[in-house]
Amino acid sequence: MSSATELLAPARDYTCGVAAFNAGADAVYIGAPSFGARARAGNALEDIAALVRYAHLYWARVYVTVNTLLYDAEVRQAVDLVEALYALGADGIIVQDVGLLECDLPPIPLIASTQMHNFTPARVRFLEQLGFHRAILARELTLDEIRAIRAATTTIELESFVHGALCVSYSGQCAMSYAVGGRSGNRGECAQPCRRPYDLVDGRGRVLQRKRHLLSLRDMNRIADLGPLLDAGITSFKIEGRLKDAAYVTTVVSAYRRALDDALLQRASQASPATADGPRRSSSGRSESPVVPDVSKAYNRGFTSYFLHGRCESPGAIDTPKMIGEYLGSVVDVSADSFVVDSSAQVSNGDGLAFFSVSGELTGTVVNGSRRTRRGTEITPNSLSGIVAGQAIYRNRDHAYEAGIQTNPPVRTIGVRFTLEETSGRLHLHAEDEDGNTAFAAVEGMRAPAQKPDQAEATARRQLARTGGTPYRCESVALKWLQPVFLPVSQLNDLRRAALAELTRVREANRPIRLSTISRNEVPYPDQRLDYRGNALNAHAIAFYRRHGVSQIEPAAESGLDLRGRPVMSTRYCIKDELGWCVHRGSPPQLTEPLYLVDDAGHRYRLHFRCADYPDRCGMDIFY
Repeated sequence: MSSATELLAPARDYTCGVAAFNAGADAVYIGAPSFGARARAGNALEDIAALVRYAHLYWARVYVTVNTLLYDAEVRQAVDLVEALYALGADGIIVQDVGLLECDLPPIPLIASTQMHNFTPARVRFLEQLGFHRAILARELTLDEIRAIRAATTTIELESFVHGALCVSYSGQCAMSYAVGGRSGNRGECAQPCRRPYDLVDGRGRVLQRKRHLLSLRDMNRIADLGPLLDAGITSFKIEGRLKDAAYVTTVVSAYRRALDDALLQRASQASPATADGPRRSSSGRSESPVVPDVSKAYNRGFTSYFLHGRCESPGAIDTPKMIGEYLGSVVDVSADSFVVDSSAQVSNGDGLAFFSVSGELTGTVVNGSRRTRRGTEITPNSLSGIVAGQAIYRNRDHAYEAGIQTNPPVRTIGVRFTLEETSGRLHLHAEDEDGNTAFAAVEGMRAPAQKPDQAEATARRQLARTGGTPYRCESVALKWLQPVFLPVSQLNDLRRAALAELTRVREANRPIRLSTISRNEVPYPDQRLDYRGNALNAHAIAFYRRHGVSQIEPAAESGLDLRGRPVMSTRYCIKDELGWCVHRGSPPQLTEPLYLVDDAGHRYRLHFRCADYPDRCGMDIFY
């Protein structure tokens, strides 16, 4: 297997993709014009082609999502789309619908979406036997489970989510949005019922929790766990957020680039001379920014490592599905137009503040002015409504930080070394980049010796080093002439431009390209029976499962199944555990089960808890 390691970023559009690459991403994933699991994040083919061209300058990659379930009439359209993406140079396709594997696809690497429920060694080994290039692992896996998957496979790359919003359900196994409103997550149209408020009601009708976001999770943050994930066998480290803007992408990618580089450097220093050189970056260039990235400044619902180390923390964001922000302090005084918070933090005009009202609702205001006082920081807000003494105040928008990111975005450049050499009466400019690619440009004819040698050398070094406006960064200039000669500044500039243009052409010719084909074999599928959660929505998918030994296949929910009385969500997350009611981790109150969730529209869901499977497979199922 390749030891190249990848930081993978989301791209809502071309602009966000460029921001991700400039911040240090080795690859991005972007939505196709259709059939992507974020229906609102589709992109025109010409925009994807432009992003591919930009990425390939740095030997970075662009993966395109074609990861929804397909109706029969859509299969041919999806195949045509994959062929078009292959033709424009996309580096891989993320898919969910196994029906595509029954079709003739171009030799583009296929990546198994997390919507395929890549949860066990057997399932990922099956994907490897089919010829998948990569599997995106389930978010809920522990480090030990990831290690077990790596131990059971050999060639398939493993991709792990490391940051961003979390689906509470096992991905690809949620039909809650479809059941209640006809909007399918497997078709890119999830209505996010997990972010809604619910009452928790017991079997006798008593309301145990009222209007709480009991299915809402914090955001994943594994920036401190990149080293252990590397050691567990992860190749690609994925940041979630195809609906996020460029500022979010810049902040999070920049922070993870630094952390992943540190982890790679540490492992390289520990590598034995007798072994391979250890994991390394999979793209070229160095990203630099004067702003120190801070993921807490980007949109988040609070953070969790989410079961990576087992059940060691509370992952829920049950008070609000919105961003609360960083804690500033407590209100110690309220006057006619301002309040004082016991904080020494620097607060700027335009900062966003958040707080919970007396009724428990998250609300907010904007800072119009602030000043330091003996008691703390006095803030004049846009509105004082709802602010009372003793209240906790949070900052969910740092205006100064955001302005810094936008004013001084990261710049990514590829290191190049120049050598100006005299050979047989000709001057050659030799350029070599950090990947070992080389290019030449030459000046014909004899040159007169410089009347001012020191000035000629200084001019040559200065002009050859001026790579601004290009993807390159000059690291050194060596002058190997017999004696300094006079070269006009315009000629030095032409030499540099010609050498770099040729270097760009050479880089494109030498760029590593990966091809892959799916093997149409009869390797047994891990299960012989599939209910609707097998997501077989078209005849091609049913044929695929039958060829791989599945004897009983129920059509996907999106075929029009009546889901009343059936499980519409399965999750490793547990409401009992979140509320401190786990029978294995404390002394829970006496509960009259079954418990139910009831939303504002009166939809009622019965909860089934898998307590007997504690701790490895416990969790809950939600029935509509």
